Amino acid sequence: MSASLLARVPVPVKLAAPLAVALLAAAACSSSSGSSSTSNSTSPSAAAPAGSASSTVITTKTSSGGSFLTNSAGRAIYLFMADSSGKSACSGACAAAWPPVVATGQPTASGGAQSSDLSTITRSDGTKQVTYDGHPLYYFEGDTGPGTDKGQGLNGFGALWYLVAPSGSSITTAVTISGSGSAPAAPPSSGGGGGY
Repeated sequence: MSASLLARVPVPVKLAAPLAVALLAAAACSSSSGSSSTSNSTSPSAAAPAGSASSTVITTKTSSGGSFLTNSAGRAIYLFMADSSGKSACSGACAAAWPPVVATGQPTASGGAQSSDLSTITRSDGTKQVTYDGHPLYYFEGDTGPGTDKGQGLNGFGALWYLVAPSGSSITTAVTISGSGSAPAAPPSSGGGGGY
């Protein structure tokens, strides 16, 4: 009985059916990979901190502790004291808590940041992590956005985390917003952080 049904189907429909199935499968595959890359690019730790897709801008903000590096949106940038020789010692759970500052193009400097100190290293997953004066740069997942530096002086994943001065050195003092009246950050040994 199925052979007689197939005999009644016009030839163009018989030829078009496999083509339609192949096109639908291809569309589903490209749609799936497209939404995968979209979800990756909109994750808070991947795209939001890194700046634009073509260039990451590293700039500076000024606080009671002096000037320090931020991204173009004002989000604080840290260095990890366990890193050495331009290599990141932060991966896995560490990189989830301290997302690397990544760039797809050459990072650029603004404010008090120096272009000559900016570069990138390639992480084990193939992403390009921004470095400043040889230090791989990170955000802190606990920062609620621009104007916070809750990671300042924290001791996590085997070493201390500090804001980065435009000179490339770590800022080891408490940092507060000038004239805000907010309490200073706890000393680095207690793992506290403050606002700027």
